Amino acid sequence: MRPKRSLGRRLLLLPFKILFWFVLVSVLWVLAYRFVNPPITFTQLADIAAGNGAQSQWMSIGRIDRDMVRAVIAGEDSKFCTHNGFDREAIEAAWRRNQEGGSVLRGGSTISQQTAKNAFLWQGGGFFRKGLEAWFTLLIETMWSKRRIMEVYLNVAETGIGTYGANAGAQRYFNHGADQLTRQEAARIAAVLPLPKRRDAVAPAGFTRRYGNTIAARMGAVERQGLDACVYE
Repeated sequence: MRPKRSLGRRLLLLPFKILFWFVLVSVLWVLAYRFVNPPITFTQLADIAAGNGAQSQWMSIGRIDRDMVRAVIAGEDSKFCTHNGFDREAIEAAWRRNQEGGSVLRGGSTISQQTAKNAFLWQGGGFFRKGLEAWFTLLIETMWSKRRIMEVYLNVAETGIGTYGANAGAQRYFNHGADQLTRQEAARIAAVLPLPKRRDAVAPAGFTRRYGNTIAARMGAVERQGLDACVYE
């Protein structure tokens, strides 16, 4: 007869069991989303619970206007095609701004990190959430292509109150799909992404307008330098 493990030993083994199941479930979850589009996210559920709804119209990366891809690379992550999920220089710059105590408008998150957060986690900060974000970023960079990361990002990122994805955002602001965006329209949607509940892509004013114009200007460099090439290889 097999002797029962003591309570102390079982408690000692419990953290390892939890870690094992967490790793297994997270790997299978990420693997599933490599092939299956995320049906809903925690952020969308929070918006639904708040009464905002969650409008989302999935569009494949092959149909989304390339200017939309160039716009988010220009505005969010110019090194998207070359980093492994983390931009050390951007993280260090954000940390320095935090230490200075100023108003930090931009973080150090890459598109990969934002995709990991938006698809698998919840909004808000905290070291625990950031640690999970790093783990899921590592997983998607290992198990997905850059094309898939961009596709998921452009379909789950919040583009307005209760609005998710570039296609739903294009419908909301410009009354047509993300497959028909002009350069200026794509830049305006990208300018909304950092603060989607407080910015508007239609006739933007102040910082949003200036930032949109900056993104539109940078998109030319993205095109010339092939900074979006990994999405279309």
